[in-house]
Amino acid sequence: MQDLDKFFKKCELIPAVVKDVKTNEVLMLAYMNKESLAKTLETGYTWFWSRSRQELWNKGATSGHLQKVVSIFGDCDDDTLLVNVEQTGVACHTGNYTCFFNQIF
Repeated sequence: MQDLDKFFKKCELIPAVVKDVKTNEVLMLAYMNKESLAKTLETGYTWFWSRSRQELWNKGATSGHLQKVVSIFGDCDDDTLLVNVEQTGVACHTGNYTCFFNQIF
């Protein structure tokens, strides 16, 4: 298993961009800490750190809108992750498929 510490040298939380492998759409941005990344790697499904609730959450565990991890890439600075998933249902808590539906330009 890869050393996860390198991703958390700058900060305890890092952004995780979640993308659908079938549509190539960016679904959401969430934050991971070392524990949520480890649980994601262990289970094959996304786990994040909720900044508002201050707890781990398994995306879709309540709604059924699970994200099965296909691959994870770290960026060149090892401080952001790209998580490629097979999305079940919608990704956004608003009921939209993606969280990025408010076009501003």
